[in-house]
Amino acid sequence: MTPATTCDDFLGGRLKILQPRDGYRAGIDPVLLAASIPAKPGDTVLDLGCGVGVAGLCLARRVPGVELAGLERQPVYAELARRNGVANDLPFEVIEGDLADMPGTLKERQFHHVLANPPYFDRAASTAATDPGREGAMGEDTPLADWVAAAAKRTRPKGTTTFIQRAERLPELLSHAARHLGSLQLMPLIPRPGRAARLVLLRGRRGGRAAFRLHDGWCLHYGQTHVNDSENYTPATACILRDGGELPFPD
Repeated sequence: MTPATTCDDFLGGRLKILQPRDGYRAGIDPVLLAASIPAKPGDTVLDLGCGVGVAGLCLARRVPGVELAGLERQPVYAELARRNGVANDLPFEVIEGDLADMPGTLKERQFHHVLANPPYFDRAASTAATDPGREGAMGEDTPLADWVAAAAKRTRPKGTTTFIQRAERLPELLSHAARHLGSLQLMPLIPRPGRAARLVLLRGRRGGRAAFRLHDGWCLHYGQTHVNDSENYTPATACILRDGGELPFPD
């Protein structure tokens, strides 16, 4: 049964995204992830665990001509991702399946760029959501190690693999990434000046040999506190969220 949906604007209305009215609803995290991918026209991209397609479609809107595929295990979300690709006139090959049992249509393919927003919460140390769709997106039942291994396998040599994850899980994420990827780069995402990072972006390259790099944090909001009803994003962050701008890792 198809759930009730809403049609929501992303990138200042450049994307119209259908998503369930209840359950998991995409926020800014997949938009930030998409903005960090160094894709060029003609590159192939896999959005691993694509949900309704926000991250992949944000990237496809920013970089015309990318060849975009997505893997999603929840049928309702996979179907919405297909509809979102059509509605936004962006070619999007959405494959229904589980990364723990990679569909044959993906098993033999590799991509210039793989991006993933794995579930944030280890349910051995947290409480499951009551909504199945939200729990499927936020609660981990496929180990983070499997996400990293699957993403790396689908990345072509010298291609990039990029994750967004909660900062508290960074030690685990780094440990797994170092087994499969090289040239690791880390960018903390800081809520506002003087605050601890809550999220991180981690990028690696398949077969990369460069030393690990820890970049300065990307600040999402200006000011020490939220003093009014405005969103008060920094100009660089507003450019990403409203205009489809880039979130570049430093050279």
